[in-house]
Amino acid sequence: MFDVRHIERYRENGHLEAKLATGGLPRSIWETYSAFANTWGGLILLGVEELEDHSLRIQGLLNAQEMLEEFLALVRDPKVASADLVGEKGGEVVPTAQGDILVLRIPPAPRNLRPVYVGGDPYRGSYRREGEADLHCTAEEVAAMLAGRD
Repeated sequence: MFDVRHIERYRENGHLEAKLATGGLPRSIWETYSAFANTWGGLILLGVEELEDHSLRIQGLLNAQEMLEEFLALVRDPKVASADLVGEKGGEVVPTAQGDILVLRIPPAPRNLRPVYVGGDPYRGSYRREGEADLHCTAEEVAAMLAGRD
């Protein structure tokens, strides 16, 4: 279970991604969303930066609630994401001494929704998580996920 009080103990990995997001909702959030959905799920932390030593530090967000509302609206748009796996309860604003952060819980997608892709094209917008990287799925991986749908 993730505990924001001990953020310095965490590192980005196959289930955790930190994004500073001081300039608003990062464009790269959608690649991470797809990657988590198509693998084992994970947490996206907005308002948290990864330092050179790979430790995490809270920077906080100015408008975390607005950012959450923006994300929830966009994830429902089929031009942005092929499936909303988050729903109303999948994101929360967490107050900390350093400022508010946004925690998004991305579950793994059920087989009948895979691949979860972004930008309207499963072959261009499907990602998978490998370590702390979001990698494009190959055409063969996308075809296999599409064939595995019920």
